[in-house]
Amino acid sequence: MKFTKMHGIGNDYVYVNCFSEQVSDPPELARRVSDRHFGIGSDGLILIRPSQIADFEMEMYNADGSRGAMCGNGIRCVAKYVYDYGLTDQTQIRVATGSGVKQLDLTVDAAGKVCLVRVDMGRPVLEAAGIPADVSCFASPDAMSETSRLVSQKLAVNGEMYAATCVSMGNPHCVVCVDDVDGLEIEAIGPHFENHPAFPDRVNTEFIRVIDRQTVQMRVWERGSGETWACGTGACAVAVACILNGWTEDEVTVKLRGGDLGICWDREKNTVYMTGPATTVFDGEISV
Repeated sequence: MKFTKMHGIGNDYVYVNCFSEQVSDPPELARRVSDRHFGIGSDGLILIRPSQIADFEMEMYNADGSRGAMCGNGIRCVAKYVYDYGLTDQTQIRVATGSGVKQLDLTVDAAGKVCLVRVDMGRPVLEAAGIPADVSCFASPDAMSETSRLVSQKLAVNGEMYAATCVSMGNPHCVVCVDDVDGLEIEAIGPHFENHPAFPDRVNTEFIRVIDRQTVQMRVWERGSGETWACGTGACAVAVACILNGWTEDEVTVKLRGGDLGICWDREKNTVYMTGPATTVFDGEISV
């Protein structure tokens, strides 16, 4: 099977062109290729498929084989792949995902390769039921319902109390401020958030520090993959959370371990836009 290794600011996946390749067991393949010692090494597997409702379909699997609905860094790489490898000559495309059809605008460099992608990530889901999050697990359940917004709500995790802001960008996110992002023992606390009873579908957790009104630093613990160097939907959730809390303007730079993403929440349209690079690492072939 032929594949391409790509990354969006360090969030790396193995990409398979399913216009020409067949994948019979995607979860097992995801676990196999993602292993950084015995496989190719990645945060997961993304299959590029034909679509009846868009130009292409992105089918995403985490490193543990679980299915993901959406990946912001991954979809930028899908856009780069389909243009650079000649599956389209259009610089505006639509990609079907598990969280709906996304529109992407591609910037092409002088060499004829995609260097930057802007993604319409759609509207953020803020109601507890849509994230989903169980309001009974938070400190003030009597004051909340399934339609409540969880903005700076107290949540006890592993014996400590955190002010959590919860957002879905097609997958669930929990955003919390910490004093020291770089020194955070994320491997210790991340799994406690991921598997917390407040989140029936597990959760991606962003640990952040607001630098100024245009800049936020974050690290992310992704459900099914552990810490990754970047998370596009997570960066969108962070921007929305910061705006809801009044910490930043509506357009921010989110600084992740792998690089920066530009996020804008157009509150009039209730749409979040993400802009960032996509990089091809290498092409290869593996026996399956």
